[in-house]
Amino acid sequence: KMTQQMRDLQLAQARKPPGPSSPNAAKRLYRNLSGKFRVNYTSFDEGSLVGRGEKEKLRKSYLFQSNAALFEAVELQDLDRVQEMLKHYSPEELDLNTPNSEGLLPLDIAIMTNNAPIARALLQAGAKESPHFVSLESRSLHLSTLVREAEQRVNELMAQVVNEAPSADCSEKEKQLKAWEWRFRLYKRMKAGFEHARVPDAPSSVHLSVASSSSLQVTFWEPLSVNSAIVTKYKVEWSCSSTFSPLLGEAVIDKLKDLHFTIQGLVSGTAYHVRVSAYNMKGWGPPQASSPPFAIPSNWREYDGRAPRRRGQAEALDHLLGQVKTVHQHCICHEPCKNQPQSRKHSVSKSLKHLFHPGSKFLKTLKRGLYLTAIFYKDDNILVTHEDQIPVVEIDDTYSCLLMQDFLWLTKVSCMWDEILWLRQCVTVSQSSCSCILQTRFKMLLAISQMQGLLGIQDLGQVFFEPIKDKQGNILIVTLKEVKTNQTFESVRWVPICKLQTSRKSVSSPEEPTALDTLLISVQDKLAYHQRSSHALSPGLYLGYLKLCSAVDQIRVLVPEQLPNILCHVKIRSNRNISREEWEWLQKMASMEEPVPTEPETDRSQNPLFQELQVAIKELMTLVNIPLQEAKDFRLYSQEVLDFGGQVSFLLLLPPSDDVCTAPGQNNPYTPRSGFLTLPLQIFELGEER
Repeated sequence: KMTQQMRDLQLAQARKPPGPSSPNAAKRLYRNLSGKFRVNYTSFDEGSLVGRGEKEKLRKSYLFQSNAALFEAVELQDLDRVQEMLKHYSPEELDLNTPNSEGLLPLDIAIMTNNAPIARALLQAGAKESPHFVSLESRSLHLSTLVREAEQRVNELMAQVVNEAPSADCSEKEKQLKAWEWRFRLYKRMKAGFEHARVPDAPSSVHLSVASSSSLQVTFWEPLSVNSAIVTKYKVEWSCSSTFSPLLGEAVIDKLKDLHFTIQGLVSGTAYHVRVSAYNMKGWGPPQASSPPFAIPSNWREYDGRAPRRRGQAEALDHLLGQVKTVHQHCICHEPCKNQPQSRKHSVSKSLKHLFHPGSKFLKTLKRGLYLTAIFYKDDNILVTHEDQIPVVEIDDTYSCLLMQDFLWLTKVSCMWDEILWLRQCVTVSQSSCSCILQTRFKMLLAISQMQGLLGIQDLGQVFFEPIKDKQGNILIVTLKEVKTNQTFESVRWVPICKLQTSRKSVSSPEEPTALDTLLISVQDKLAYHQRSSHALSPGLYLGYLKLCSAVDQIRVLVPEQLPNILCHVKIRSNRNISREEWEWLQKMASMEEPVPTEPETDRSQNPLFQELQVAIKELMTLVNIPLQEAKDFRLYSQEVLDFGGQVSFLLLLPPSDDVCTAPGQNNPYTPRSGFLTLPLQIFELGEER
């Protein structure tokens, strides 16, 4: 009685038994599965299984139950259960796009019962419509067949129940009758949903922007109408003609997690028109033209043909470093340095076991001098020596030179931990000058080598942006490194940070803590800084605020605490590219020395970048606690757009030239709100590179 198409489909699906036949059966299945959604397959008692074959068989059976439960949850319109299963199972494990014995997919049932929340959840997970519905007629015929057969089955069972005497067999037929009556109502509701649906309206909005010199980005939004069926895919079309004849290309988007599409492979300087249309089970709706109606692929560099600033720089620096190494390897004075006795003998371990060796050179207390400490942490645990001390080695016990320049030099050394031995040899060659600076830096390299040898680790991590000083004359330089692997080392001792803080017996008074005590008190803040300094911005175009302050021996830059490797900033838009037309407008504004846009102007209201900058500048001024009227004296840096990693770009907002850098003793009338700090400029530059 089924059509030949459905007969073939049923044969193809014969390997999949039908799911529960009634709501009660589905509820029983939910109860059986509810405790298993939150565990892996190993939650079964695998000790009772004979071998891998039986384990795999049990796994497949368990997954089939999940697949059947998903169909029942969609039929019962149980959104919570659908979301729970989609969360704990992959689409492959659920057989999300494999039709059941009726030739339907979960998404088919959701859209034909007009259950928008469940349909959206399924679409987000990658659900598709059944490929067997090649036309409106085939879908209508299939639904009519399901309704007719369900109705016929209900009539047959009803006649049997009425005519047979009460018995166990009759009771079973009554249960089947109720199940088929429920399924008959479901199919009728699906058929009615299909018949009353109409094609979708056009997308409510389509935004077109320039993504690069060869691509355009299209962002669109769902149709506003709620009367049509749920949209399951979109079509993006582009052409050089406003009539879209001829059509240059089209793309169908059926992954609806993000409603945007990038058109690649376009010709720079050519205008392209774009439109988008939506699709549901009734077909394609009318297209919506983009706003603006066309766009021209371009990039701001095309304005004056400027090449990327850093093109080839990394390769050139690597080549230069190689040349320097080659020269030093052939230096006559270099040979004696190889066998020069070291002031501190230590063995290089291949593991971390020397942390706990009684003969290690780590210090327990600080005397007057300069020291290096390495903090390795994993989650809330920190690595300590066998005496429950943070690893500390001495750099110099007679340190008297200016620290800041030596400290900034050490931060640069942290970018090449693997080259410490070579650097020591190079500094040794030049030590004949008896320079205090060279003497101190050589001792720094010795201390680094000692720390690396005792730990058995070359990479000591990132140098914290300021050393810790105390009133006893101690200076402590801190390096930080997160251990993310689950690798376990022999005899390693990880101690919870809170335990280390409470168990350490302080040898100083609260009023005058030693540098080590200060480190333990503030260790969480330093770990938080280290983690935040490795965070990356999401792709897009940002407006950054450049504010410097100078001291006698350094220049510092204002940064947010939550992202200390980036200037104070707000996001302008998700598209990082500045087109040639936008850059021309910025150049024109800069040449006329016009103030930055803070107030709306009717003659520029059609310029999207102008509007985006208005919003961004207001947000940024509020963030750094500067009155908006003061921003009229600010200016946009118009020499270039700063590119970072190909995904993020920055426009810089500069204060008046006299206020870009605050001099020592100069009052800053506008103090930033809490949540900011100032970093030495060299530290900030290294953080950007990382």
